[in-house]
Amino acid sequence: MADKGKAVDYCQVPVSMGCKLTWNFSHNGGVTRTYSEWLDGESPITLALKIILCVAIALLLRRVVNRTITRITLRMAEGTMSERIRERTRTIFDGSPVLVSERRRQRAETMGSVLRSIASIIILGTASITVLGYIGLDLTPFLASASIIGVAVAFGAQSVVKDFLTGIFMLLEDQYGVGDVVNLGEAKGTVEAVTLRTTRVRDVNGVVWYVPNGEIKRVGNESQNWARVVLDVPVEYDADLDKVRTILSETAGRMAVDPPWDEVIIEDPTVWGVQALSGEAIVVRVVCKTAPGRQADTARELRERVKKAFDAAGVNVATFKEDTSAA
Repeated sequence: MADKGKAVDYCQVPVSMGCKLTWNFSHNGGVTRTYSEWLDGESPITLALKIILCVAIALLLRRVVNRTITRITLRMAEGTMSERIRERTRTIFDGSPVLVSERRRQRAETMGSVLRSIASIIILGTASITVLGYIGLDLTPFLASASIIGVAVAFGAQSVVKDFLTGIFMLLEDQYGVGDVVNLGEAKGTVEAVTLRTTRVRDVNGVVWYVPNGEIKRVGNESQNWARVVLDVPVEYDADLDKVRTILSETAGRMAVDPPWDEVIIEDPTVWGVQALSGEAIVVRVVCKTAPGRQADTARELRERVKKAFDAAGVNVATFKEDTSAA
C-alpha cells in the first residue's frame, strides 16, 4: 500500500532530484527516507559514491582517449593511404623504404607518447582536484603553493622545456628525421635518432654528436625531395671550350642513363658554362639533379668519368700554382 503525502515529507530540504524520483517510483515513506539519509546530501556513502564515480569516469575517459591516440598514431606509422594515392605520390627519390618506415614510426610513436601524457595529466589532474573538492579540502593554499613551485621549476628547467617544445614543433613540421643528412652548424652528418630533447648525428668521421633541440638555430637538410651535384672543372686557359662543353655534356649524359645511376640522377645533366676565369685556368660548371642524399657519391663517379674522358680526348685539367711569395 502506498504511503500518503509528498516527497518533501520524507526527503531532506531542499529536495534532490534523486529523492523525488525515489518517492515517485516507490511511494514508500521508509524507502524514500532511507535514500535521503544514506544516499542524499553529504552522507559518507554519497561522498564515497561520488569519489568512486569520478575516478571511474576519469579512468574510463583516459583509456578511451589513449586508445584513440594509439590507433591514430599506428595509422600514421603504417602509412594507411590508399594504394592509388601511394602510387601517385611515390617518386624515385623518396629514399630507402626502411629509413622512411623508421622515420614515420619514430615520429608517430613520439607524438603518440606526448599526446597520451598530456591527456593523462589533464584528465587525472581534473579528477584529483574534483575529488579533493568533494572531500572538502580548501584548494586555495594548495593551488597557490603549486603555482609558486611551478614558477621555480620553470626557471630552473627552462632549457629542458625549450628543448622539448622545439622537439615537438620539429616533429610536427617534419624538418628532418632518421636517415637525413643535415647541417646543424658544428655538427654535420646523418641523423641516427630523434627524441623530444636531443638529436643524435653521426658525421663522416664516425663521431657521434648529441645536439639539444633547443640549441638548434638553423637546419640545413640535404635529404629532402632532391639534391644537386655542382661540379666545377678547371681546364687550361688555352683549352677549346666548345670541345670541353661537349665532353662534359656527353659524359654526364651517358652516366645519367647507365645503371644504377639512371635511378639516382632524376634530370638530364646540364653544362652551365664558364663559372670563373683566371690567369691559370678556366672553370667550367656542370650540374645534375639527384635523389636526396646521393649527391656525394654521384659527384665522385662523375669526376672519375670526366677524368677518363679528358685523358682520352687529350684535354688537360689545370693545376694551380702555389703562391710561395713572402707575405
